Amino acid sequence: MSAVLPIPDSANAAEVTKAKPPEPRPAAYAGWMDTAFEQLTRFFALLVFSLLAAILISLVIGSQLTLEKYGFNFLWNASWDPVQENFGALVPIYGTLVTSAIAMLIGVPVSFGIALFLTELSPAWLKRPLGTAIELLAAIPSIIYGMWGLFVFAPIFQLYVQPWLIAAFAPVPGLGALFKGPPLGIGMMSAGLILSIMVIPFITAVMRDVFELVPPLLKESAYGLGATTWEVVWRVVLPYTKVGVIGGVMLGLGRALGETMAVTFVIGNAHQLAVSLMAPGNSIASALANEFTEAVGDVYFSALIELGLILFLITTIVLALSKLLLLQLSRQEGTTT
Repeated sequence: MSAVLPIPDSANAAEVTKAKPPEPRPAAYAGWMDTAFEQLTRFFALLVFSLLAAILISLVIGSQLTLEKYGFNFLWNASWDPVQENFGALVPIYGTLVTSAIAMLIGVPVSFGIALFLTELSPAWLKRPLGTAIELLAAIPSIIYGMWGLFVFAPIFQLYVQPWLIAAFAPVPGLGALFKGPPLGIGMMSAGLILSIMVIPFITAVMRDVFELVPPLLKESAYGLGATTWEVVWRVVLPYTKVGVIGGVMLGLGRALGETMAVTFVIGNAHQLAVSLMAPGNSIASALANEFTEAVGDVYFSALIELGLILFLITTIVLALSKLLLLQLSRQEGTTT
């Protein structure tokens, strides 16, 4: 016996009518929306290049006087005499590079260890509190780091750490020159140590995130073959995440190169070129922060603007070198595979 389907009444027919999908939009309307969206995203992309070009052009125009007066001699002139209008960028450049190098030499291994512990070795109950603490370190303002470094870290460093470093490394040939001088508590070494504390949260956060992107199947396969934790990290995790790891290191380096307030508090702010890491020095960012409001005269102002231009170029060169390194790594990986 064949089943007889019920005939829908008027109410059911109205519900069926309401449930129909909407009519497709006209092709002309969809094409207009796609074109508008494409042009909007292109505008946002070009806006980034326009901002970079505008910053570069404004720095070049602002430093025109010192570019014409000193030329490339501005880069290796160590004098800074506003009275005689004799300016050079060697001391700030040297201080910027030295403090950033100290920060990265300390910050990168520590960040790698923290990220490795969080992703591979930490118990479940400790992961969230430790990760939250790292994020809170990144949220602390730089001026707080500077005040803590000047009033808490510098006295302890002066009384207990610097005398030991001087006594331990002074007899060592080559290293003795880096650790000689009176223990002042402030200087390039202190600034580098404060910067290392500041860059650790940023590098750790990036490394932790990229380490967690590694497929668990790859690590479990390595462990199943008898690999140790270090072998899994060195042969599986790092090759898989090398782009993200280098990106995190570059992020920390950019923070170290451009940091202002924390460095200003503890570097000593002295325009003197010294080999010793214990001696006071200066950086580009701290020089700008200290002297920009005191710049009297067009040449003095132009010299400070050129310091900003040099810092802009240093960060650009660092970014370009990191991109070249990534390209080299990708080519080596392509040849090996």
